[in-house]
Amino acid sequence: MENNRPRGREKHVTGPGKTVQKRGEGLGTGPVGDASGRGERREEMGTRSAGTRGGGGLKLIALLLVLLLGGGGGLSVLMGGPSGGQTAPPQTSSAGQQPAQSGTSADWAELLGGLGGGSVSSGWQGENNSGRLNAEVAPGARNKYTKLLGDGADTITIMVYMCGTDLESHSGMGTADLQEMLDARFGRNVNLLVYTGGCKAWKNSAVSSSVNQIWQVKDGGLACLEKDLGSVSMTDPGTLSGYIRWCEENYPASRYGLILWDHGGGSVSGYGYDEKFASSGSMDLAGLDRALKDAEMKFDFIGFDACLMATAETALTMAQYADYLIASEETEPGVGWYYTDWLTSLGQDTSMPTIRIGKNIVDSFVDTCAQKCRGQLTTLSVVDLAELEATLPGVLTDFSRSTAGLIKEKQYQTVSDARGGAREFAQSSKIDQVDLVHLARNLGTKEGERLAEVLLSAVKYNRTSSNMTNAYGLSIYFPYRKPATVDRAASAYRQIGMDETYTQCIRQFASLEVQGQAASGGTASPLPALQGLLGAGSSGGDLAAALLSEFLGGSFGRVAGLTEDNTGFLSDRAMSEEDTLQYLTENRFPAETLTWQEGADGVPVLRLEEEQWALVQTLELNMFYDDGEGYIDLGLDAG
Repeated sequence: MENNRPRGREKHVTGPGKTVQKRGEGLGTGPVGDASGRGERREEMGTRSAGTRGGGGLKLIALLLVLLLGGGGGLSVLMGGPSGGQTAPPQTSSAGQQPAQSGTSADWAELLGGLGGGSVSSGWQGENNSGRLNAEVAPGARNKYTKLLGDGADTITIMVYMCGTDLESHSGMGTADLQEMLDARFGRNVNLLVYTGGCKAWKNSAVSSSVNQIWQVKDGGLACLEKDLGSVSMTDPGTLSGYIRWCEENYPASRYGLILWDHGGGSVSGYGYDEKFASSGSMDLAGLDRALKDAEMKFDFIGFDACLMATAETALTMAQYADYLIASEETEPGVGWYYTDWLTSLGQDTSMPTIRIGKNIVDSFVDTCAQKCRGQLTTLSVVDLAELEATLPGVLTDFSRSTAGLIKEKQYQTVSDARGGAREFAQSSKIDQVDLVHLARNLGTKEGERLAEVLLSAVKYNRTSSNMTNAYGLSIYFPYRKPATVDRAASAYRQIGMDETYTQCIRQFASLEVQGQAASGGTASPLPALQGLLGAGSSGGDLAAALLSEFLGGSFGRVAGLTEDNTGFLSDRAMSEEDTLQYLTENRFPAETLTWQEGADGVPVLRLEEEQWALVQTLELNMFYDDGEGYIDLGLDAG
């Protein structure tokens, strides 16, 4: 269950970290320096370099080139390494051209920029929609659930569902946000209620760590309205629906807002993690749907002060219960939303249009993160659910059929390149969520362009940090890095009534992807290369056919993470087995050609034909240290 946990709001992150693992003879020796085992918060690791250790020098540093192919498969190739002494990354060349001589990461970035499926860009693919408020509503949108009284006559009840979890027990993030609420001045027409629980140790003397409670923030103070609601899981849909009903009964208002505070994991994992009930898992979208349905409440807005919940799937689920969604595509920095300013502004005008409330929330969040969390990727958007509910389903169906058609017509690489080049969120966690506008535009179809237009219209306000591009406000799950999750995603889709044509599209994509991996040897790990297995599955059509047949016969171990329990998606094939084999044989990457050659002035170069480079999407350098007993993984250096 650990890998299925939602991702934590991130604290002081400058880039993906990687533990050092020892592999080789007896590969069960485990990690050399395992950080936490939980995988949901990456602490800043800085840069490490390999050098000579006391008592002995480097016996061997193996440099590997990992290529993620346009077919979606993975291939790892041992590029060589000197015996003894130190080494610099080898020089690389496309189509035999002499590269720069410095050997720095910039050289790799220059090469990546020219690859067929590469996605190295310093700017937005289309017009940047960040920071522009769109108050227009597309024709056909339903009327809003909430009718504003106007002239400041509205009352509003805001329900904060604060599952403190390790965000609070480790870092006091819940307490910090409660203090921000206490610092706000919003008058009598705003009822700010907070449900607390899910935490083993609160960092303040007021909130109980043993039982769940309900609080009211009022006149700069914190009043306990329910002192003992028992110790129950906050990821139980019944707990959430019970809280909503309690708020409506005791604090009726003309408009309502719900803020879900905790970890978030996106469309597949869903929302929330209760530290005191770890085995209960998260509340997936079906659970959220059930909680909101049982509560029988319509909201002005539903906000997620949590990671990764600004997805098309979340939005379509929430559209039945709210007029607007406020959420983040990317992981949130640990400070989360900044509550003081937007609550104070709301108190001054309780008839403020909801998109203005959302804009204030987004602006204060992004501006605060820029000051306190410099360098961290930040996103937050406001989505008109009434509009999206009317405009998205039809164009998403058209997009799904068009994309599935490309796969059937043996244009899989087009889809793979579009997916591989799309803005990806929580990339190191491999949850396979990408910006839907960016993905749609990458495909270059009229259906994709129409989908992008609809999404950009429904996202009424969107802001990102200055170091984020191609995050237009809504993401979607599209498998690529972790196909073992596809069956789970499809099951979640069935429960929330997601478009069946989209489900079939991603199942067909993943099916061909893993068949391609199986036919080329099955693994993206560099270990086979280190162990002398380079090129297995890549020496010809006969071997590819044998490997594919073996895989489809039930030998799933060749593809990492796949078992008989998570390969149901393989039954969704866009092509027959014969056509699939022909396609994979014709488009296989010739691993035997990936050898270093001596270039001008003795500098090693890698030469491939242009059509071969077109199959490559990503290059990564993976460095290993051979200590005589096995290999120590020193990590990746990605261009």
